[in-house]
Amino acid sequence: MKKLWLSLAIAALSASPVRAADPIPVGLVMSFSGWFQPIDAGSVKGAKMAVDEINAAGGVLGRPLSVIQFDNKSDPQLGADGAADVISKGAKVILLPSDFDFGAPGAYVAQQQSVIAFSGASDPKFGVQAIGSMAYSDSTASQAQGTMLAEWAYNKKGWRSAYVLLDNTISYTKSLCGSFADRWKALGGSAALLGQDTFLNGDASIASQRTRILGLAKKPDFIMFCSYAPGGPSAIRQLRTAGIDQPLLTGESMDGDYWIGSVPGLSNFYALNFGSVYGDDSDAGVNAFFARYKAKYGERSDTSYAVRAYSAIQAFARAAQKAGSVDGDKVSAALDTFKDESLAAGPTTFTPTLHIQATRPMALMGATDGKFHFVERLTTNDADLKPY
Repeated sequence: MKKLWLSLAIAALSASPVRAADPIPVGLVMSFSGWFQPIDAGSVKGAKMAVDEINAAGGVLGRPLSVIQFDNKSDPQLGADGAADVISKGAKVILLPSDFDFGAPGAYVAQQQSVIAFSGASDPKFGVQAIGSMAYSDSTASQAQGTMLAEWAYNKKGWRSAYVLLDNTISYTKSLCGSFADRWKALGGSAALLGQDTFLNGDASIASQRTRILGLAKKPDFIMFCSYAPGGPSAIRQLRTAGIDQPLLTGESMDGDYWIGSVPGLSNFYALNFGSVYGDDSDAGVNAFFARYKAKYGERSDTSYAVRAYSAIQAFARAAQKAGSVDGDKVSAALDTFKDESLAAGPTTFTPTLHIQATRPMALMGATDGKFHFVERLTTNDADLKPY
């Protein structure tokens, strides 16, 4: 009888479901609605793709990752509420929008709670300098981007005169144009910069700016254009309709073709991003990533931001694995040892004093007749990460 009871007990235990290890929550405090939603959409999908692929490979420390979402409704100040919400639900890492102004409020809350916060913000202030040791950007600094474009225009294209048109509304665009202007003048002298002008993203018209460009005694070889959607495409359309057809150079804030239909037949336009979504990148790993993305979601990614967000979750997972813990301080210490760590977005380095990329290569995309194509990869060793 005793043997029968024991056999039944063992059978019952083996028939009972084994409880899975407690998941590690990943907080996505992003713009799931509002005007910033198209910019964050690719990042959300890239982060979720990373969670799924990491889980399929065994998770982190034997535990699966799970996702907790909070919609900031394209309101930067709701980022603080969102960070508090996902942390209260156990989040060990938070992904925030890809802009310092949007990401910082949530990152400050995460810093106070010793929770790792990642963003695609390209302003170095998203890090040790302005937030603290828990804030990391998986982006390339805006100052590096401006420097790359100046060096490419001068050294590769042989252009010798430029004009700067700055959308003076966010930290990124100010740093992008500021660093470009500094590097451009260092390469060609002050006379190589024919002028600088500003507008605001919400301006309905840039008629006065167009008039000043058209009135220049000498036409610039190209225009350095620092803006983002929706105001950026509107300004580009106004430049082109006024007959200003010089090449336009810009950074990753104009990544993606979700907006290009508003500027019919756009040509002579160059934008930096984190990898071509069209399968023509010189980096085979990037092409493979976006092929997996398309297979998973049934559509091509509108922007390259997905690979950057994927890399943020990938970086957290590797650091936690290395630290043997998901404790924020221990993960931060592990992240700060990354030296050219091979992530989906490229070689990634963090140090205790710099939580953003300064030399990682970026893809330069060109637009011809309204279609983007890969041009080449750029990098620089001369970026000055001073604030602008």
